[in-house]
Amino acid sequence: MKILLIYPYCIDERPRDYDVRPVPIGVYYIAALLKEAGYDVEVLNWYNINKTPTKIAETLKVKRPAIIGFSIFNANRWGAIDIARVAKEIDPEVKVVFGGVGASFLWEHFLKHFPEVDYVVIGEGEYTFLNLVRALEKNGRGLEEIKGLAFRGDEGPIFTGWPDPIENIDSLPNPARYFTFQHVVSARGCPFNCTFCGSPRFWGRRVRFHSPGYFVDQLELLYQKGVNFFYVSDDTFTFQKKRVIEICQEIIRRGLSITWQAISRVDCIDEEILYWMRRAGCVQISYGVESGSEKIRRFFNKKISAEAIKRAFELTRRYGILPRAYFIYGSPGESQKTIQESIDLMLEIKPLSVVFYILDIYPGTALYEEFKRRTGATDDIWLKRIEDIMYHETDPDLPAEKVLAFGRRLKKEYYRHLPRFLREIDLVEKRDLYPHHADFLTRLAMTLRYGDYARNPQIRGKDSLAEHLFARALKYHPDHHAYLGLGIIYQQKRRFKESVKILEEGRGYFPSSEPLNICLGISYMNLGDYRRALECFLPFESSPEALSRAAVCFQALGDEARMKACLARLKALKGVSA
Repeated sequence: MKILLIYPYCIDERPRDYDVRPVPIGVYYIAALLKEAGYDVEVLNWYNINKTPTKIAETLKVKRPAIIGFSIFNANRWGAIDIARVAKEIDPEVKVVFGGVGASFLWEHFLKHFPEVDYVVIGEGEYTFLNLVRALEKNGRGLEEIKGLAFRGDEGPIFTGWPDPIENIDSLPNPARYFTFQHVVSARGCPFNCTFCGSPRFWGRRVRFHSPGYFVDQLELLYQKGVNFFYVSDDTFTFQKKRVIEICQEIIRRGLSITWQAISRVDCIDEEILYWMRRAGCVQISYGVESGSEKIRRFFNKKISAEAIKRAFELTRRYGILPRAYFIYGSPGESQKTIQESIDLMLEIKPLSVVFYILDIYPGTALYEEFKRRTGATDDIWLKRIEDIMYHETDPDLPAEKVLAFGRRLKKEYYRHLPRFLREIDLVEKRDLYPHHADFLTRLAMTLRYGDYARNPQIRGKDSLAEHLFARALKYHPDHHAYLGLGIIYQQKRRFKESVKILEEGRGYFPSSEPLNICLGISYMNLGDYRRALECFLPFESSPEALSRAAVCFQALGDEARMKACLARLKALKGVSA
């Protein structure tokens, strides 16, 4: 029996798709359990298959699945429906299963309106899906006994009830044995109760933890496959301090040279946690600030104080971890005054990255239930081919242009002050963190030079700020990228002697670095010192860039024979690569 687990596409185009690109980790857990039960299962990341739609039918015709499971959050439900329709046209007998957060809260809607959907897995899906597969092998006998399942009966949709939580989530097979991914979780659930979030209802406001050993085993298996950067997707990674420190210490003990990002709350952080997280490779923590207005935070049931927010951002930054803030605007009661309160708080906490969201309403949240009571809407609203409902669309006091203006104001003020935030970074004086401080400052400089900030015209003085950060990084510790970045900046400013000086210093620490040597050689060429330039290029005889520049040096020195030899070698290399 062939089983496909598909992560479908969203219907709205995104300028950057990093938030919808990764397959949810739950899909890999289900797939791993199915594999260990002996089933032929494959995971397909079809988040952008709509760009080549003919591949949908072509792939399904080749793979001929008996069961297709779709991972649904609200924004990709129409992508799943579209693919399911194609699958049913190819093979009317194929069984289509929806699961995930989006399916769990709209199970009746899907079964009522979409005949392509045969079953909905509700809540934690591993054992429900496995038991469904086993029941389908027996022609559907025993479906009513499977907790966490919804399907059509003779008299309408049947729901068997929410499944019992898996008390020991370490008992699940480790998906890293079978699959490669970057988004990982060390725990399931969140004890808090924000009105805009579906987690409280989905997980029941409980947190269940993987043991440090299980979680780090997963990281190590993925690291051995070449993954060295991770997104830890726990709702609140630092909720249990002792366990977080044990995870970090185990990462260090095993010598895993990884970097990672996490999500936390401002009232679940302290200096000891931050110290060990940074030592273990954490480079960013995202915090839900939501608003500078205490009134709006109360509406969200976000029980955090301004003092806790300020303390968390100051400490995170001091330990060389990038503090990222989530802000939500367009809430009921939003005004120029509340936006100014958000700006004032933002200028005080000095986040080094910010994501601004317009308030959305999603099924499964307290906000959605309030919306239905207030407007008389039903789940049938999702028959529209839309991804979400923005709150301001339901509130006559918040016209769209007013809300968009709020967003423009927030972003303008943030990017106007970001250079000051970067120049005012104050790092904790702990010598064992100096290499991490150098890395932190270098990463910030590279973001200004090559990352998202480089493309942002609202940020002024990016090059001089990057130069400042690279130079400051090198005061803490020799950093390869800082030497290279600073050398390139000096070159571009035609300060070739300074470029040579800093690159020679860097080459002293990293003598075999091809980028440092080539950059250094270019500076020597610009100074007319072709012999020293050749000393930088010639050790890299398999590098087309080094060879082409060495040929120029030989030509300048009048050594035509060696120039031709370089060009011949270059031609041979290009022939092999072609």
